[in-house]
Amino acid sequence: METDCIEGLREQAESLVALSLSHLTPATQERLQADDLSVNAYPTDFGGFVYVGAPRHRHPAEADLASIFEAAEQAGIIWLKFDCEAPVIRGLPVFRHRGSAT
Repeated sequence: METDCIEGLREQAESLVALSLSHLTPATQERLQADDLSVNAYPTDFGGFVYVGAPRHRHPAEADLASIFEAAEQAGIIWLKFDCEAPVIRGLPVFRHRGSAT
């Protein structure tokens, strides 16, 4: 593989963090799945990718997502990957989801 290609890929790399879908309220989770968030998002079968940007591209209208964006921006995170199997991040709120026993 050519060094220029590898360096070019590194120059374009953006940080991503995987976090639990439980950090979103049920309403925000539904909006993510419907591709109806106030920010750039790409739903998947098990969550979705949300673009934060650097600097922040947009300010979310959803309060739960806005607090996550604030932390992500301070941590230098560009992309959020919400996934039902991703870890819960200590310090972020966790919401009870419909059908959940907890």
